[in-house]
Amino acid sequence: MRRSLIMGNWKMNGSREDGQKLAQALADGLGDVQQEVAVCVPFVYLSDIRSVLAASPIALGAQNVADQASGAYTGEVSAAMLSEVGCKYALVGHSERRSYYGDTNESVAKRFCQALSKGVVPVLCVGETLEEREQDRTFQVVDEQLDAVIAAAGIEAFETAVIAYEPVWAIGTGKVATDEQAQEVHKYIRQRIADRNPVIAEKVQILYGGSVKPDNAKGLFAMPDIDGGLVGGASLDAKGFLQICHSV
Repeated sequence: MRRSLIMGNWKMNGSREDGQKLAQALADGLGDVQQEVAVCVPFVYLSDIRSVLAASPIALGAQNVADQASGAYTGEVSAAMLSEVGCKYALVGHSERRSYYGDTNESVAKRFCQALSKGVVPVLCVGETLEEREQDRTFQVVDEQLDAVIAAAGIEAFETAVIAYEPVWAIGTGKVATDEQAQEVHKYIRQRIADRNPVIAEKVQILYGGSVKPDNAKGLFAMPDIDGGLVGGASLDAKGFLQICHSV
């Protein structure tokens, strides 16, 4: 059985004090849960949040990772650095990185490989824009995003990786894919992995990301191929995020 994973993405929000208070509220309120829980916080707060969560089962994640191991890459943060400060996870290919900062399928694949090389679990974000969905290109786009990583890292890499399907049109818009729409794409992704390795396909966690909230989480997480959520705005509210965590 796959274990569920609920992952909060704080994005570029909050102060140091805000982050510490939020992390403490999550640690205090989580209780005894079977699912995995993680938070992806801004780079500059990773050490602070690690300290707050030290006695908690909540894992630490980064929102990105460099596509190079080290060197003259001003402004980048390497996988080795993330590992050293206690990151278990790193997002790669989030739609905001693709849309605003020019990440390509190829650069995302490099980031994915860098994370793996240092024992950081890459969370590969895939998903289509509204225009691509309306053009009936959802599966084509997801194929291209997955195939670039498989070509670079091999299908075996997904034994120690996570996939997050995030329809771009549902991120921060208040729109959300229906349970059935989300399940359709998750099933498709799992089948794409199964075509290459059915054992890995049964094990890999595939999260849904796109305006996950306390009032829609339970229905989404009940779908057979949805293994949890990548939660954006709702992860900034401790009470709401904890409700989502307990919706599995």
